[in-house]
Amino acid sequence: MSVYKHEYRAYSGTVTPAWTRVLVVARYGFAEAWSSKITIGLLIVCLVPPLVALFGIYLANNPLARALIGNAGPRTMGVDANFFFGVLQVQSWFAVVLASWIAPRLITFDLADNALPILLSHPISRFGYILGKYLVLFGMLSVVTWVPGLLLFAYQTYSSAQPWAMSHLQIAGGFFVGAALWIALLSILGLALSSLVKWRGVATGIIFAGVFVPAGIGAIVSGVLRTKWGFLLNLPFMMSLLWQRLLGAKGVFVSQVSLNNEAIVIMLVLVCLLCAAILNKRIRAREVVRG
Repeated sequence: MSVYKHEYRAYSGTVTPAWTRVLVVARYGFAEAWSSKITIGLLIVCLVPPLVALFGIYLANNPLARALIGNAGPRTMGVDANFFFGVLQVQSWFAVVLASWIAPRLITFDLADNALPILLSHPISRFGYILGKYLVLFGMLSVVTWVPGLLLFAYQTYSSAQPWAMSHLQIAGGFFVGAALWIALLSILGLALSSLVKWRGVATGIIFAGVFVPAGIGAIVSGVLRTKWGFLLNLPFMMSLLWQRLLGAKGVFVSQVSLNNEAIVIMLVLVCLLCAAILNKRIRAREVVRG
């Protein structure tokens, strides 16, 4: 039969719900992230500190184990807010490394292959595409931040000879909220900076620079002008202050460089808005080639 004799009709079958299309992008994003052996190796390395902390909690609550290693004192370490604050700091730095490796694999490959016009021609919006990639990065970073932290909290609750959980609920809530804020910021920052270039290695370097270069500039501004407001450019320092307050850890930072919570929140919101603007500019279904 000739082509012109065919009768073409619009598809009238069942349509996939819009919210599930985001999960398709996330599924392929997870597959892309796990396809590299380096990702698996990084995850294993990132989980080593929680295992060390787990052993420390075991020693702190087991007098027999302490006696066997030659320390019969009442306690080898204090499992308190400062202990979990240290765990959160270490895992957050590992999250930076993991985000710098995974985020470029989610975005730069699509940009380098000019795949965005094809992907966005499917029934999924730009927001859905970015959200799917965001869920991948947020989920991967959760595995090395708040998930092991809450497992450590649960193990301390189980191991403690005295009732411990109810009197330390602030630690669990602060750990979860602090880690969630950090990985939410890292996820959008990693995706935005990765969208600026089409080379994965360069994107990894840009993500590291996006975290450390403003911190150095902020330290210079604070030193020259003798003001604490330059530290608003230092994302790790701001988050450390916020974590300390959320967990109720004792004074780790001196009061001379303390920032109020309102200023920290405003700065974090501005960073997220800037990243959203970058993604809105870069993630498009068309590409303008100037020749």
